[in-house]
Amino acid sequence: MTDQLTIMAVHAHPDDEVLSTGGVFAQYAAEGIRTVLVTCTNGEQGDAPGGIKPDLPGHDPNAVRAQRLSELQESAALLDIQHVELLGYRDSGMDGWDANHDPEAFWNIPVEQAAARLADLMRHYRPQVVVTYDENGNYGHPDHIQANRVAVAAAAATDIPDKLYYTALPRESSREMFADLRVRGLIDFEPPDNFGTPMDQITTVVDVAPYTRRKIKALEAHASQTDSVPFLQLPAELQHTIFATESFVRHFNRVAVPTRETDLFAGLR
Repeated sequence: MTDQLTIMAVHAHPDDEVLSTGGVFAQYAAEGIRTVLVTCTNGEQGDAPGGIKPDLPGHDPNAVRAQRLSELQESAALLDIQHVELLGYRDSGMDGWDANHDPEAFWNIPVEQAAARLADLMRHYRPQVVVTYDENGNYGHPDHIQANRVAVAAAAATDIPDKLYYTALPRESSREMFADLRVRGLIDFEPPDNFGTPMDQITTVVDVAPYTRRKIKALEAHASQTDSVPFLQLPAELQHTIFATESFVRHFNRVAVPTRETDLFAGLR
């Protein structure tokens, strides 16, 4: 492909594309930038039809895979993601789950093997900007950690991206958000002290406020996954506040940029 401005996000599961990158996908597509989503797993360890959890009788990974990949296509269309690439690996489940030990799980695939496949996609699309998770997968999920390793290895092997970013949830505002959700009775979760990224480490905050409704619609497209329910039950004004910005840490860069950015393509246009 030609060297058109291109963003590629490397995500672990269907639905991961929405919260941390849904706004930039929609915004950059509207600006004429090519948008590419690489989803590493099929999400088999998500909720099955009827809300059946992976550890319960009746959970059918094949049915989950079919449903989640269908939801992914709807979400991608809502966010104007032009190219969706599936690596097709098996979902490893959360840290400590039995699924971690499946030899076919993404977590257990040799990094160089998966990175070679991603490198082929980078050579095809030639993204100047690549986005993935940080070294801890943002919150310790095995597939997120593996996605980081694979994306970093592929970027190094191809030497194609000019910039590599990690998604980030600002630590200070996330604690306020979870406190509000607890007060509203929507969750029973208090993040540990090290949850999220300190604001002084975040290099890039993109205002995606015009696309907050689009993000909500994309999240609704993943209706089978109950983890999204607390966000969907929030009042519209609070949803707008939470979804109006997306934050990133610039991990690698070889163009001239300001210390604090408001655009992932700063220095490239």
